[in-house]
Amino acid sequence: MMEDIRYPIGKFQSKDRFETIEIQSFIARLATAPARFEKEISTLSDAQLDTPYREGGWTLRQVVHHVADSHMNAYIRIKWALTEDSPIIKAYEEKDWATTPETKGPPALSLNLLQALHQKIVTLANGLTPQQLERTFTHPQTGRQVRLDQLLGMYAWHGDHHLAHITTLKTTMGWS
Repeated sequence: MMEDIRYPIGKFQSKDRFETIEIQSFIARLATAPARFEKEISTLSDAQLDTPYREGGWTLRQVVHHVADSHMNAYIRIKWALTEDSPIIKAYEEKDWATTPETKGPPALSLNLLQALHQKIVTLANGLTPQQLERTFTHPQTGRQVRLDQLLGMYAWHGDHHLAHITTLKTTMGWS
C-alpha cells in the first residue's frame, strides 16, 4: 500500500532508446506541466497546501517547490551534457532542499519559476538533434550514464508523478 501512495503512477521505466514520438510526448508533457500544477493547487487553502500527501511525506506546498528545484537541476544537467563530454553532474540532497525557508512560502514562487524554466527546457529540447539526444552525463552516486532522451522521459514522468500526489490527495480528502 505504501508503495502505491509513494508511486501513484508507478516508477519511471527507462528504455535503451526512445522513439521520436515518445520524445515528442515527453516534451509536450513538460510544456503543460506548469499549467497543470497551477490548475490543481489554485483553489487549495494554506491548510490544504500544508497537508502531507502521505504520512511522513512532503506537504503539497513542498511538492510544488521540490518540482521546481528538481527541474532546475534537470535543466543544468542538459546544459552540461550538451557542452561537456559525459560530465559527472552534481547530486543534491532533495530532502534537505525541501526544508529550506522558501519552501514554506507561496507555491506561486515555484510555479512562476517552473513556467519560465519549462519554456526554456521545451525550447531547448525541441532544438536538439538525434545525436544531441544521445549525449550523456554521469550520476556521481550511481555511476550510471544518462542520455538526454532518458532525462526528458524521466522529468516528464517526474512532473506527472508529483502531480498525481496532489490529485490523489485531493480526491482522497474530497477537495476536488
